[in-house]
Amino acid sequence: MSPTSREEERLARVALTRLAEPGDECIGRWLRQMGPVALVRGLTGAGPPPAGARADRLEGCRARAEGLDPVGDLATVARLGGRFLCPGDAQWPRQLDDLGDARPVGLWVRGAADVRLWALRSVAVVGARACTGYGSHVAATLGVGLAERGWVVVSGAAYGVDGAAHRGALAAGGATVAVLASGVDVPYPRGHAELLERITEQGLVLAELPPGGHPTRSRFVLRNRVIAALTRGTVVVEAEYRSGSLVTARRALGLGRHTMGIPGPVTSGLSAGVHEILREGACLVTDADEVAELVGGMGELAPERRGPVVPRDLLEPMAARTLEAVPGRGGADAGLIARQAGMSGPRALAKLYELQALGFVERQGDLWQLADAASTPGIPKPPGRRPGVRRGGA
Repeated sequence: MSPTSREEERLARVALTRLAEPGDECIGRWLRQMGPVALVRGLTGAGPPPAGARADRLEGCRARAEGLDPVGDLATVARLGGRFLCPGDAQWPRQLDDLGDARPVGLWVRGAADVRLWALRSVAVVGARACTGYGSHVAATLGVGLAERGWVVVSGAAYGVDGAAHRGALAAGGATVAVLASGVDVPYPRGHAELLERITEQGLVLAELPPGGHPTRSRFVLRNRVIAALTRGTVVVEAEYRSGSLVTARRALGLGRHTMGIPGPVTSGLSAGVHEILREGACLVTDADEVAELVGGMGELAPERRGPVVPRDLLEPMAARTLEAVPGRGGADAGLIARQAGMSGPRALAKLYELQALGFVERQGDLWQLADAASTPGIPKPPGRRPGVRRGGA
């Protein structure tokens, strides 16, 4: 394809971001059949209309075409330090192609990073706008943890969980991407204008709408498909039954992406949606390590979950077996302990003296007993003399 025709295609796609709504599958089908240049001509009356296009639809597109200025739109985003990406560009994230005819016709971008490379190692963190303190804390902690493990945190820059996840990643000096339901030059919500500027400086801001585009309810819902397709997996932190974040999670599940949920109190309505997707097949996760283990490559394993290490955990196997054979109450002679431990008398006696030196057992006459039977199991009393008890033999 010649440079001139490639530029015509780019300008046509820029025009389509004004002529059509995001995620319009009819537009996507026509685009695949006709190509962007012929489609724009057909929608604006400068050429044959797409097959099956209704008259009222064509009328609406022609109304939107008044004042159409793709060159001016590109200049506007360039003044903001941004750019417009098309399918086929080196930075185009090809996982968006999984959306089929609902794929974006292009992406408006602010930020210096390579969109394609960042998307290859990204996780979406989404959830309730009116989240609880618990939800905000979990989202921020996930943002920090994922950033520290080298993952890009993607969200929608909304209040609540989205904002907390972005801030967590930024606080850790990590990478984060905001996918907007408005133009990249329209901060929404207004209260996140400063946050979006920080994301632009340290990360990326993406949108399907052209400069000046304002969000609507349907655009928020359609934006969520981009978040789901762009990332390796989606984590939901707090969501009611009717929540946009559940749309993202279910879309991710349908696209074959990893879908995860952070559980919450069963008494909270904000946990109901998360628990619902867990029942539908999403994976339960509790922290960034578990998320990274699920979405990452081989070797990215979460640390083993276990209780605190207690002194008896550090004993070598023979000594541990001998200690297990010492009765919890009363005492026993070395011969009985040897039989219980399944070892010879001399070996058992040697281990008992080792255990006495470490403070696990004590000897009273011919009997051996735990050093302090009233202590918490597994955490023996440190060595020391108790009143009225002789140590070291009969």
